[in-house]
Amino acid sequence: MKDIVEYIVKCLVKDKDSVSVRQNEENDEIVLHVSVADDDMGRVIGRKGKIASSIRAIIKSISSRENKKVFVKFGENE
Repeated sequence: MKDIVEYIVKCLVKDKDSVSVRQNEENDEIVLHVSVADDDMGRVIGRKGKIASSIRAIIKSISSRENKKVFVKFGENE
């Protein structure tokens, strides 16, 4: 799923080299942390968060087949 998120985000941004997707796994939960250049964050989030919600919906439908919970977080460092 990390690869799918990375592919989608790279298609949206101008600075493809700055795209980074980290994956943290705990039990049956996976958290994907997406970070991009500051100038591209608006492209990834979208107006009123619609693009981010769409990315999350795609990942949710894929993860339901594997019986795992996947969360996608944008621009948050941990």
